Amino acid sequence: MKKTTIACLFLLLFFGGKIPDNHLNPHSDEISLREKIGEMLLIGFRGTTITPDMHIIHDIQNIGISGVILFDYDVPNKKHHRNIENAPQLKKLISDLQSLTDRKLFIAIDREGGKVNRLKERYGFPKTVSAQYLGKTDHEDTTRYYAQQTAILLKELGFNLNFAPCTDLNINPDCPVIGKIGRSFGRDTAKVIRHALWWIEEQAKEGILSCIKHFPGHGSSTVDTHLGIADITHTWSEEELAPYRYLIKKDVVKMVMTSHIFHEKLDSEYPATMSQPILTGILREQLGFNGIIITDDLAMGALTENYTLEEIIEKSILAGADLLCLSNNGTTYDPHIAQKAIDIILNMVKEHKISEERINESYKRIMKIKAM
Repeated sequence: MKKTTIACLFLLLFFGGKIPDNHLNPHSDEISLREKIGEMLLIGFRGTTITPDMHIIHDIQNIGISGVILFDYDVPNKKHHRNIENAPQLKKLISDLQSLTDRKLFIAIDREGGKVNRLKERYGFPKTVSAQYLGKTDHEDTTRYYAQQTAILLKELGFNLNFAPCTDLNINPDCPVIGKIGRSFGRDTAKVIRHALWWIEEQAKEGILSCIKHFPGHGSSTVDTHLGIADITHTWSEEELAPYRYLIKKDVVKMVMTSHIFHEKLDSEYPATMSQPILTGILREQLGFNGIIITDDLAMGALTENYTLEEIIEKSILAGADLLCLSNNGTTYDPHIAQKAIDIILNMVKEHKISEERINESYKRIMKIKAM
């Protein structure tokens, strides 16, 4: 009896409320529902160094979030250097974040190249080129070179997840969020597939997980989903699924990011991120994708202007999303967003709106990828 009491006290003192190591084993019966839900959250935060008062410490150690996403620019504050100042500072920040837990964290960033690139030259990082430039050049060696340079840099800094490459087709060159800012490899499906595959392969060599985006295709839209609903009902075609179909069949895709576009004929009620017919019906069942589905940022206007946080979270999970991206880099900043999200999901499980089995499905997918 004494030995049991002493052992319990030791565990309590040692972990201090932190998520224990058995969290690393997705098959352990000791993993709580709260811990599994924590692994479904990717959180953004402010700070270029770790200080004791930061909410991200609590998010990692007590909530057990799956990882973090880093930015150079803070949208709510309209200020630079949100998380990134230079290479030495960033490398230490990432190291300090991972040292907060024995669990593997996703350390994520957007480094497509060109316009969408958080590691800018003015911070001392190497020059990048856009996907549009690579598509126009259309040389395998050139694309592999820039992909390799990106992968080596990310690995050196401590990142393990890059939200790239973008596999949207450049159907509308004036699309404000894709074509107009050079994020697509081109209009030709075969070209997009070639360059995306080269990019994924080079990142894989350095242990960088690729996330292709934005499912089911954002290249025909006329509206930026950061600002509001983008209705692609009359501009989208099944051709936009081709890169996903090929890369999934090739078994090189482990993570796919959703878009917040709306297509009345695919789902007359919800945008893609919240749509079961699109995420489960098309991506899972039709295309056979068994990896992680991550939402695009849930703070974007297309969702927040039309739905409550509770609605967004519930419908996204029921649609088939495994990892919820809560960037804290939309119109507002909420240091309690991770706690709010976990409380919302736990309550929905209690009310039988979301099943424990649905949570288990996502948890197992996430832990499988993390174990690679």
